[in-house]
Amino acid sequence: MTCVSNLWVASVLPPSSKPDTAPSPAVTVPPVTGAALPQKGIPEPDAADRLPRRYVAGTASLWIVGVHGGAGESTVTRLIDGSRSTQHTWPAFENPGMPPRVLLVCRSNMNGLEAAQRALIEWTSPQPPEVELLGLAVLADAPGKLPRELRDFATIVAGGAPRLWHLPWVDAWRTGNVAPEHLPREARKFITEINSLLL
Repeated sequence: MTCVSNLWVASVLPPSSKPDTAPSPAVTVPPVTGAALPQKGIPEPDAADRLPRRYVAGTASLWIVGVHGGAGESTVTRLIDGSRSTQHTWPAFENPGMPPRVLLVCRSNMNGLEAAQRALIEWTSPQPPEVELLGLAVLADAPGKLPRELRDFATIVAGGAPRLWHLPWVDAWRTGNVAPEHLPREARKFITEINSLLL
């Protein structure tokens, strides 16, 4: 939403009361492209297909939930200031109030996408984890273009998440280097959009 000053009011203000600085540019929030809230009628997944729930202490602007081992949870946590990893569990607060903000993370291989699908089914089930889900980040599991089968399946899985981000393969991330000069355009856009959702 763009903030526009009222010219009628500004014209009658004395010069000393007019603001000295120009308004900051509006921040664009990424639109919801999938399920925005848990859905009715989704069967509850088997216990073996659910992520554990764990009480977390402390604060974070965003909780990063890797839905399987090697999902890229640590990498994404290093990309987003103020975020914390949950070690593959749904975060829960001991004192109810504002639900934790969560970003699911998976790899773009079939195992990763299936794990993301199970987590999203759990989020949409009758007894979902009490979280505010921002979306799903799919990290490339290898350099190059995804095979069509994986691209199509990622699109299906994405329908269960409020938003979807695809992050490309970044060789420097293998050594834990997430310095800004090593970030591709897609990763910079991802960080900007996540930060806009956390305002």
